[in-house]
Amino acid sequence: MRKCVACNENKPKRELLRVVKNKEGHVDIDLTGKMNGRGAYICPSIECLDKVKKNKNLNRALEIEVPKEVYDKLYEVINSRE
Repeated sequence: MRKCVACNENKPKRELLRVVKNKEGHVDIDLTGKMNGRGAYICPSIECLDKVKKNKNLNRALEIEVPKEVYDKLYEVINSRE
């Protein structure tokens, strides 16, 4: 079980999207769930993504400023799943 950084709901790891910051400080989406680095989980819904972007919860969880490109990629992944 993992907790979404937006809605704070506990869900199985497979149901959530993982965003990872590696040692070099590069932030990316981990679709496999096996990338090394600090991870944060988010529900695959536009509502949670909007909330995370507005409140900067992902920045706090990963302890880095998340680039706009990562948010754009998250929107694409979520839209492709729906």
